[in-house]
Amino acid sequence: MSGPFPEAKVDAVDRALMAAFGTNVLDSVAPLSGGLSGAAIYRIRVGAVPYLLRIEGARDAFRDPVRGYACMRAAASAFVAPRVRYADADDGVAIMEFIAERSLTLDYPGPRIALVTEAAQTLRALHETPGFPPLVDYMDGVAAMVGHLGAWSLAGPGKAAAELHARLADAYRSDPADLVSSHNDLNPRNILYDGARLWLVDWESAFRADRFVDLACLANFLTTSPEEEEALLRVYFGRPPDEIGRARLLVMRQVNHLFYALSFLSTVAPAQAETEATSPALADLHQALGVGEFDLARPANRLTYAESRLDAARAGMATEAFQRASERLSQLSSSPGSSGRPSPQPLGCS
Repeated sequence: MSGPFPEAKVDAVDRALMAAFGTNVLDSVAPLSGGLSGAAIYRIRVGAVPYLLRIEGARDAFRDPVRGYACMRAAASAFVAPRVRYADADDGVAIMEFIAERSLTLDYPGPRIALVTEAAQTLRALHETPGFPPLVDYMDGVAAMVGHLGAWSLAGPGKAAAELHARLADAYRSDPADLVSSHNDLNPRNILYDGARLWLVDWESAFRADRFVDLACLANFLTTSPEEEEALLRVYFGRPPDEIGRARLLVMRQVNHLFYALSFLSTVAPAQAETEATSPALADLHQALGVGEFDLARPANRLTYAESRLDAARAGMATEAFQRASERLSQLSSSPGSSGRPSPQPLGCS
């Protein structure tokens, strides 16, 4: 069996198929488009049943299948991720049940707040799942991303990102009580709707982190009004949010904007990143992404998206609400300290 798989991975795929199904004969195989992780994704059919086969790309301190597969199995055991049929971290091959996804924008029934409510319930179930290993303090990881970008670009968006990060690092430090099993990259590509319920996928970025990382990601991608943001927090916590919860979400939403700006800036050529890009309103870009009218596979669009994320962070940090939130959080003596913390590693998204 060879198929469309990378030659260096054919034997590993054979082992995976034999272990999962007792055969390496496929009814069909089709490559699927992936995200930023570099993993190769395929829809395969075995015995007329579809599955998803994933082959990992490059590895480093962040892209670690040992950690990612452990998180994926834990999430599947909690029924928030598809069932795992096979996962071997040494080979970097995993097989999961295939989710025939439908559009969150076009096909999800009911008002937007119904989607926000289900997403909050799903996230709460994930965060109650034990066992995700630690990796790095999230804010330190964002700092490492800024440093990585600064190695080749301090002008233009790189300089803007560094300035925003300096302010955010002063404003936010995680409370140890908020450390949970966290996905850390809940963009809509990683939230699948099958016509009946939501599933979370792609666990490369997962580790034990601040609960407000995932909450801010959902707020930035899914909520379109203060009422929906309030519902996100109320459903997640099972009660109306308190002042500190609202403050943490507001500041972390700006961190999330910076994280995605850095992630996309890191994928474009340095010379291109120094050019001036248009920056439409982020809400307009998310609407276009939801209906397939904005393609992030194009480098120019990635730069546009990064610039829009930076603009969103600037706007959010210019408000009186942000100033009040950052001042309130700075009064808390909740820093976990530096003793025993892992060395910062650049984060990433998939």
